Amino acid sequence: MNSGTADHTGGPAEGDTFDAGAGGLLRQPKAVWATAGASVVAFMGIGLVDPILPSIAKGLDATAGQVSLLFTSYFLITAIAMLVTGFVSSRIGGRRTLLLGLALVVVFAGLSGTSGSVGELVGFRAGWGLGNALFVSTALAVIVGAAAGGSAAAILLYESALGLGMACGPLLGALLGDASWRYPFFGTAVLMAIGFLCITAFLKEQPKPARKTGLLDPIKALGHGGLASAAASAFFYNYTFFTVLAFTPFVLNMSPYKSGAVFFAWGLLLAVFSVLVAPRLQARFGSLKVLGGSLVLLAADVLVLGYGSHTTAVVCTILSGAFIGVNNTVYTELALGVSDAPRPVASAGYNFVRWFAAAAAPYFAPKIEEWTDIHIPFVVAAVTAVLGALVVLVRRKSLTHEAEELETRHATEDSVAVFAN
Repeated sequence: MNSGTADHTGGPAEGDTFDAGAGGLLRQPKAVWATAGASVVAFMGIGLVDPILPSIAKGLDATAGQVSLLFTSYFLITAIAMLVTGFVSSRIGGRRTLLLGLALVVVFAGLSGTSGSVGELVGFRAGWGLGNALFVSTALAVIVGAAAGGSAAAILLYESALGLGMACGPLLGALLGDASWRYPFFGTAVLMAIGFLCITAFLKEQPKPARKTGLLDPIKALGHGGLASAAASAFFYNYTFFTVLAFTPFVLNMSPYKSGAVFFAWGLLLAVFSVLVAPRLQARFGSLKVLGGSLVLLAADVLVLGYGSHTTAVVCTILSGAFIGVNNTVYTELALGVSDAPRPVASAGYNFVRWFAAAAAPYFAPKIEEWTDIHIPFVVAAVTAVLGALVVLVRRKSLTHEAEELETRHATEDSVAVFAN
């Protein structure tokens, strides 16, 4: 996209100085950096509670299953809200949608820190999920529309924000949560308020799209075989992902500092493999082979995690970040490019499906443990990862066209060359 050209997704505003021709990941307009920075904090909110889940359970006299509902309520509302985000942003504009989402997160993150019961905290996390859905889905469209270097560079920037947020969230949760489980929620509210100010200052108002998005447009977009296949595979994958994220802290049963360190290392691997390793693997082997192989390796990893010693469980938890990082990048690119639907609509439909699994895993994993034993939730997670790989294999013809395009793109675009140096 040429500098000085703005579109409804939040293109560069006049006065931004950057070299659009360079295509380097670091050469971006201020609006993109402001949005990416706020995205880091938004993704921090996902893993923020990981190190303090046992502390929350103790502080609110709740069971592991009750506390896991913090993820379930958050992602259930996030999934449903995906049908609303495009509807809202196409009517009030991308900038106002981002600010509305940030404002909701500030309010409900702050309220979460005042909770007197696990029921209140679960409810406030649901409101937090609504705000996060409005922000995150719109942020991806803004970054893709405004970033220099094309969609591949934009997706890598978005995945960088995701990885950094996932890494820093548990660390912040541990540092603040060591004093009180309430402090991480207050800290998130403050950081998101700063993000609100940055968006206000650097992201200019953009023209609204000529065509408004309907509430059912994301569902209609799933009528495309390729997008439906990507969403179905991601659904199974996300169950595995969030079994690791939401259930493993109870299995490790470590102090907030130690648990935060484990998930910080996990998040660092996620970031490195999503931004540096995944593009190289795609360029060499093709997207579908990389995705299928990574899902199978993730299945093996969580199976060993569930049956290994405590030290083995720690190592496998950290190692899972590598496979999750690769998967996140490939899935995002497939979802945005496999169909002819507008990117925000395709993203909303894809996320609508996959976030239901993110809501299901934190609820069912503790239940499965109660019904069986501590190992079986990881067996189920391994099976769902394999099912995700099987969907890729069976539906490869629907995804092959996009995979070939991605292979060519990654072999030629400047974004890959930056990381190859």
